[in-house]
Amino acid sequence: MATPTCIIGASGYTGGELLRILTVHPNLEVVMATSREYAGKPISYVHFNLRGFYRNLRFEQLDIDRVTDRCEVVFLAVPHGVSLEIVPKLWETGVRLIVDLSADFRLKNPEDYKRWYGREHPYPDLLEKAVYGLPELHREELRNARLIASPGCNATAAIFAAAPVVREKLVDLDHLVVDVKVGSSEAGSKPSPGDHHPERENAIRPYSPGGHRHVAEVEQELSRLAGREVRVAFVPHAVSAIRGALATLHAWLVGGVDERRVWRAYAAMYGREYFVRIVRTGLLRYPDPKYVIGTNFVDVGFAVEERIGRMAGFAAIDNLVRGAAGQAVQAANIAMGWDERLGLDYPPLKPA
Repeated sequence: MATPTCIIGASGYTGGELLRILTVHPNLEVVMATSREYAGKPISYVHFNLRGFYRNLRFEQLDIDRVTDRCEVVFLAVPHGVSLEIVPKLWETGVRLIVDLSADFRLKNPEDYKRWYGREHPYPDLLEKAVYGLPELHREELRNARLIASPGCNATAAIFAAAPVVREKLVDLDHLVVDVKVGSSEAGSKPSPGDHHPERENAIRPYSPGGHRHVAEVEQELSRLAGREVRVAFVPHAVSAIRGALATLHAWLVGGVDERRVWRAYAAMYGREYFVRIVRTGLLRYPDPKYVIGTNFVDVGFAVEERIGRMAGFAAIDNLVRGAAGQAVQAANIAMGWDERLGLDYPPLKPA
């Protein structure tokens, strides 16, 4: 029998992707989907692509008692700050699994919330219990977890691009630069002046170049891998694509490291990971988000410029799937003791 599941905040892009993925998940059944704006409306009223699915399901107002009475697994696809009001209540009721897709429980150090989000974190005890939901780095911690803090899309791409060479200390850890180019769906379904289509189309625009808050996740995870503090210069760029994120790491190789050593580091870290594909050959020798659209796959690769001892590491993801809903489902599968590919095992489209 499938596990009853609720999606809180199901009317946005990420909530819609969770609904889409879970239509084919054999072990999770969505029995509740909440939305303040669309309560009472059928799912397909907002998510036109899901016409014919969820025929008997309508959006509901959030009622914590009703959620905990009916559901064992709860996904939260709500804005930052909102989860702080909901997660503690769900935790106290003993819900089997909470998967939060906001940033509210991603950072382990409460002081980081003061710096990057401008507020005290009111639940440092839950920060300790939360597991950062990037499966390739935290698979063992995710087993039997009760609270998963699903990573952000920019951070996910950046970590995948940099993790192998940082773990092996093949690069100068004091001078790491990452830029991420990401599609407009990252900004959510509610338009803002900078993300309104006429303003976004044909744009290649840096934002928060003086210090984007998602770098806190990147530094946290890379520091853990390196066993020392790592600082990263991090600049995201808005581009006119709808989906997809491409992270490029710029790093300087330490003495004696050549292309073969870098290749071994990527192969050692990702060679056995089902959802990570190392791109080295073929017509396209480097990752491109176009070829992971709609899926949970990550395409990684690198290039070495021996002339100046520099390397570039790349990671391409679909920001709504691997950067949000798909990664959340993968982590939930592990926490529940299931095959982590459930609901996610399908190839990308081509052309897209």
